[in-house]
This record gives sequence, C-alpha cells and structure tokens, in this order.
Amino acid sequence: MDNQTNVLLPFVNHFIRVASLIAKAGGVFSAVLMAAMTLHVILEICLRAFFNSSTFVLDEFVGYGVAAMTFMTLGYALETNSLIRVNILLVRIRSEFGRRLVEVLCALVALMVSSYIAIYFWTSVSRNFTRGVTSGTMAEIPLWIPESFVLIGLGVFIIQLLAYILKVISGQSLLVVVEQE
Repeated sequence: MDNQTNVLLPFVNHFIRVASLIAKAGGVFSAVLMAAMTLHVILEICLRAFFNSSTFVLDEFVGYGVAAMTFMTLGYALETNSLIRVNILLVRIRSEFGRRLVEVLCALVALMVSSYIAIYFWTSVSRNFTRGVTSGTMAEIPLWIPESFVLIGLGVFIIQLLAYILKVISGQSLLVVVEQE
C-alpha cells in the first residue's frame, strides 16, 4: 500500500462505519414500523369484532408503512448482501481487478439511478410541503410525510452505495462469486 492509501484508509473506514450505523438505524426503524402496523391491524380487528367500529385509516397507514419499510431497509439489505444479485457476468471474470471494476461500475449505475429517483422525490416532497397537499382520505395526511420516509430511505441507500464502492475500491469487500458448473 502506498502512503496516500494509508492516509485515506482511516477516513474510508470511518465513513463505512457511519454508513453501517445509518443503515442499521433504517433497519431498526423498519422493524418498529412493522410492529406498529401489526398493532394497528390487531386494533382494527378488535374494533370491528367487538365494537362494530373502525379506525378507517388502516389501509392508508399500512400502505405508507410498507413503502417506508421498503425504502428504509434498502441500505441495510445492501450492507448485509441481502439484495438479489445476478452474477452472470461476474462468474466469467477471472481477474480480481476485473471483478472489482464491474462491481464499482454496477454500484455507480445504481447510485446514479437512486440519485435520480431521490431528486424526483425531493421535488415532490418540497412541492407537497409548500402546497399543503394532503391525502384524499378521511385522515388527510400531509403527503410530504410518507414521501419523506421514501426520500430518507433512498438517502440511506445512497450512503450505503457510496460505502460499498469505497469497500470494493479499498479491497475490503468483494462478494464471493461461486461458479456453478
């Protein structure tokens, strides 16, 4: 390792640790959301079965919760290698440098696409916040709130993609590719 790499490695490692903590926080938040949605469903069942009543917002809140959970756990799924990967190209690359290059290029494409989607959501969140747009349901939830969770989840995923790129470049991570014969 050259001197410049030795100087940058602590910063890279710190960024990777912070990204990991942020991704884990997103995963914990998603678990809490899952528990809250489960409790809401149980409440709804009890209200309907015993009191002939309802909260009237179950489907809306569960929909928002599923969207938030999906995006908030993207970073954690990337960190724990839980995302579905197609290794059709990687199994054919024999050189470690070539595999690292393909990994970085794929992560950069994912980063660009995710950033584009995040910009779209940022525009939508700010527009809905400024205009005071609410859902067309009885709850009248300001739409910028559920969209913000998607935007935050995308931000966590983008940070984790950057950490993954740094891991691959610094030689700390390259998923093991198993060739099937």
